[in-house]
Amino acid sequence: MDGGKEKSSSRKKMSVVVGPWGGNGGAAWDDGIYNGVREITLVYDRCIDSIRVVYDKNGKPVTAEKHGGVGGNKTAEIKLKFPEEFLISVTGYYCPVVYGGSPVIRSLTFKSNRRTFGPYGVEEGTPFAFSVEGARVAGFNGRSGWYVDSIGFRLCRVQSPKLFQKVQKGFQRLTSSVSKASA
Repeated sequence: MDGGKEKSSSRKKMSVVVGPWGGNGGAAWDDGIYNGVREITLVYDRCIDSIRVVYDKNGKPVTAEKHGGVGGNKTAEIKLKFPEEFLISVTGYYCPVVYGGSPVIRSLTFKSNRRTFGPYGVEEGTPFAFSVEGARVAGFNGRSGWYVDSIGFRLCRVQSPKLFQKVQKGFQRLTSSVSKASA
């Protein structure tokens, strides 16, 4: 992916990257940008141990790589009713798990346009939050090793089906009035 742009059919998808929040440990990763998020699997306990996201790419599920370690004894499976439901907000906390260590993501809460999932993990440390109107989360990025060290997001514009329907109805009225006038 080049600068957050990906060719899809003949259109270009533009995205905005927000974050990352957290520490500098682990290795950098970036899932890229998709049409949206279908599912998120978190493994956690005292912090977020790992995250794996299933995205939507042109109507098909695409499972990204798991990011993080093998610890954690709790699992959360978040299943969105895609495409009607999409992520609009993520909040959480980050701080070191061990004294003097690098900060890691301690907790995450996801909010869709319909409901809230979480919090998962321990709400301790430095809080972070982002919320957007008119956009949705279309990709995740960050750093990970034994844990999810940091997390960031790629956002893309929400295309409202209602707006599309209004445009379509307006076009139908226009074409029917033109065909009546020419008859």
